Amino acid sequence: MATARTPKKTEDTPEEPQLTYEQARDELVNVVNRLESGGESLADSMELFKRGEQLADLCEQYLTQARETVEASKEA
Repeated sequence: MATARTPKKTEDTPEEPQLTYEQARDELVNVVNRLESGGESLADSMELFKRGEQLADLCEQYLTQARETVEASKEA
């Protein structure tokens, strides 16, 4: 069974313990649902938006790394 590789750290990566792709994606879905519901204050919505950006960046890092791994295995 393949193990999940942690994406490279960047300045935008959250400081908390590293989430798996699935955890980040699920939290991002929750953030989007909360924002779309319109029930949050402006301040809370801004914080949710920032968190969503962090999570989207993290998911993109995982996907980029997976894409690179697949491409490298094709070339081998």
